[in-house]
Amino acid sequence: MEDNAAPHHSTMTKFARPALIAGAVIAVVCVGLLIIIFALDSFNAATYSVAGKSVNDATEEARGIRELYSGARTGGIITLVISGVVALAAAVVLYLNRGNAPLDEDDDGEDYDLDDLTGR
Repeated sequence: MEDNAAPHHSTMTKFARPALIAGAVIAVVCVGLLIIIFALDSFNAATYSVAGKSVNDATEEARGIRELYSGARTGGIITLVISGVVALAAAVVLYLNRGNAPLDEDDDGEDYDLDDLTGR
């Protein structure tokens, strides 16, 4: 029974590291995107309110400004949550399998230092 579980763990571990990296990178990009969207929203609201209008008014123009980036904001938040879950799951898999790395078949247990590698 133990032999059947080992390939499953190594397959999960093989995909966990790239999933962790991809999840973290996508999460960072989503955070940057959400910061830019927030800045653009603030700029549009400030520009609209210069003439004495409020972005919270019940007018069609104010509603259009409020909803201008709603799709990108929603997509960014959803992608951020999904990438965060993927990164967290990959980190858990790597943590649980941290001592189960397969041994190198050509490893004879010798340590090599810089002198051995440079031929000195």
